[in-house]
Amino acid sequence: MPDAPSRAAQLGAVAFLLRPTYIATEVVTAAATTGGYSFVADSVSKLGEVGCSQDWCSPRHEVMNGSFMGYGVLLAGGALLLAKPLGPWVTGLLVVSGVSSYATGLAPLDQDATLHAIAATPLFLGQPLALMGLGHRIRHDQPRLAKALLATGIVTAAAAVGFIVSGDEQAAGALERLALWPVLFGLGAFAWGHRPRRGA
Repeated sequence: MPDAPSRAAQLGAVAFLLRPTYIATEVVTAAATTGGYSFVADSVSKLGEVGCSQDWCSPRHEVMNGSFMGYGVLLAGGALLLAKPLGPWVTGLLVVSGVSSYATGLAPLDQDATLHAIAATPLFLGQPLALMGLGHRIRHDQPRLAKALLATGIVTAAAAVGFIVSGDEQAAGALERLALWPVLFGLGAFAWGHRPRRGA
């Protein structure tokens, strides 16, 4: 019988299990845009743009930028609380990714594109590496989940590289979301085993 998760690990699991709700913040923000927004062609960061023009506006940009920050805190905080089962390398990568997400919310794309790119890049690099590292770490104890995490890490890494270097404006949004969204569910799947249980 495996040891019951510690209270800290249970809280970290809750943080990770809450993170897939991030997708709803994109949907809510996109629903209010004017000028047309495509989840396939347009980047997530466009939703956080503060300025408006005759052709484009994201009135709920505060929701998107606040989401980057809030879910970044959940990622970094959850990783620290789950540090023992995650291991030091995965924990470190996820903390850096969480800080990167938080910083991205402080640097909207249309205010300073260079600063925004510097803030966001560690998230795209750190999360896939963390998934692959976590898959390697649990390969003996949870082989099925380990394979799923390794596969997810490879897919998100490829999508992240494609998003960063391709410059494909027709699929930028799809590549970015393929780099980000699967991580939410991969970490959630890992966290499920550490969730609070009734009577525990």
